[in-house]
Amino acid sequence: MNNITNKRNKFLVYILLGFTFFSWAACDKGGTPTVDKPLIESLEVGHDNDGIAHPGSDLHLDAAILAPGVIARITLSIHPEGETGWTFERVYTEGYEGLKNADFHEHIDIPADAAEGEYHLHLTVVDKAGNTAETESHLDIVAGEDDHGDHDHDHDH
Repeated sequence: MNNITNKRNKFLVYILLGFTFFSWAACDKGGTPTVDKPLIESLEVGHDNDGIAHPGSDLHLDAAILAPGVIARITLSIHPEGETGWTFERVYTEGYEGLKNADFHEHIDIPADAAEGEYHLHLTVVDKAGNTAETESHLDIVAGEDDHGDHDHDHDH
């Protein structure tokens, strides 16, 4: 009987140690549970992912976002590679905040007077736990007609 009690006590100790270990492994040093940071995958910039936009037209953007800590906000920033040019910054929450998985699909109006040239795009996701993910891409704004006028995209996102 004593042998059975010792085995049961050892078993309980192992369970408690295992639980304690996994609890510590899932928390930061302050005891707060940790959450994996967001992930941005498959960023598409431009129609057919060509990285090109035209003044007076729209820029197609699409990305898969995975956020175990749920999305708090998504920030899109576009700036010229040089010192002058068109700039854009917008924070998106509507339709994204509170989601763990989202298809970021937006169309950005490029002003007709936007300077042609090379631009840099930053897409940043912040989750409710404060974790951040960022991806960058190159964008060329070039003169000419947008030959994607017949595309089937919902512009109400």
